Amino acid sequence: MHYWTNELWRLAYLVIGFGLLGALLGVGGWGVALGLAVHMAFTLAHLKKLYAWLNAPVHQKPPAGDGVWGDLFDRLYRYQKSQTQLQGRLRRVLTRVEESSEAMRDGIVMLDPQGHLDWWNSAAEQMLGLDARHDRGHHVANYLRDPHFISYFTTGEYQEPVLFSSPAHDGRTIEARITLFGDNERLVLVRDVTRLQRLEQTRRDFVANVSHELRTPLTVLSGYLETFLDQASSQPDTVPRRLTRAFGQMQGQTHRMQNLVDDLLTLSRLETSERQTERQPIDMASMCQWIQEDGEALSQGRHHFLVEVEEPRAILGEEREIRSALSNLVINAVRYTPDGSTITIRYATHERGAMVEVIDDGDGISATHLSRLTERFYRVDKSRSTESGGTGLGLAIVKHVLLRHDARLDIESDIGQGAVFRCIFPASRLDAPVNAPAGTGSFPR
Repeated sequence: MHYWTNELWRLAYLVIGFGLLGALLGVGGWGVALGLAVHMAFTLAHLKKLYAWLNAPVHQKPPAGDGVWGDLFDRLYRYQKSQTQLQGRLRRVLTRVEESSEAMRDGIVMLDPQGHLDWWNSAAEQMLGLDARHDRGHHVANYLRDPHFISYFTTGEYQEPVLFSSPAHDGRTIEARITLFGDNERLVLVRDVTRLQRLEQTRRDFVANVSHELRTPLTVLSGYLETFLDQASSQPDTVPRRLTRAFGQMQGQTHRMQNLVDDLLTLSRLETSERQTERQPIDMASMCQWIQEDGEALSQGRHHFLVEVEEPRAILGEEREIRSALSNLVINAVRYTPDGSTITIRYATHERGAMVEVIDDGDGISATHLSRLTERFYRVDKSRSTESGGTGLGLAIVKHVLLRHDARLDIESDIGQGAVFRCIFPASRLDAPVNAPAGTGSFPR
């Protein structure tokens, strides 16, 4: 602050001094003007030095200055040095980021807010066939023209990755996941999943082939066991009880194997077929009551059922698959909830479209298991699942049916608080209200 005080005193001395000198000569006004002119010349000289320094190379030291100008030059020089050091650190960080990105096997593509190609690493260049000399600044849709990727890019829903064929290599499959950052900028992560896809296809083919080959011998075995047990029941004195009991257990295990084979074949069909394009309107009020009847047939009066229909619109899809998925949820609720529990089947509006909920007030499921419930053969309680006759594939089937209908399965539960299995259908899968007696209602049975 003292520099400014000194500068003001300098100006005052010049104006007063030259003013007094002018007054002695009878031209006081010209004296003041001459004092201001001297100060202006001093200022312009230092401005010239500042301008020349700013045009000089960055590392050149600041010019000499008097008073406030000397302090200003020193401050600018210190600021310049700090900015130079900061830029150096940023350049080193960017260099490390680029080097680490180049070392990655996965591809990285940066897009600007308009979707134009901004930067990519060498892995992305090889997988997608990009060329830095020509492609930078062009829209990504000009190079990744696969309909699956374009639909994924334009919808803006990036929770799940998308698979598409590589534009640069025939027969290769690319997985892309988009992440938003900054001002609506996008980071596209791509990787080659051809080998994983082939392994997955091999697994599917193996499961389908083995399941299909097991069907015939199990049918034959079941037929012979049924014939023997019928004969044993009609002539109990000719067949030992232990043998009858053993064959009965064999028949039970054979039926269990048949159910497992049927579920494996169903799951294999759902995994290998394309997304469900059939869009027949399904009367969900009637569907919920059918599902209730399926649950009551299995429960045989051990549970209390409620149906609540609050959404009048129909769901567009394949009725047999939707019924299979919802039946699996209700059957699980019957198998894994204690007698006397209440099972509610609810069809209602959801913020994304509509939802079907299967709610029970049973023992509940620990939160640690929820993320794995849709895995094949995953069981929370293996002993209880074995006794109930489950195959461990029901929720996997539900998941794939919903994926084929652009829907998803959400599960909410905790120990002692029951469970909610929620099937959420997007608005694109909803039709106009049906003429069935929908509306808010409850149908206890």
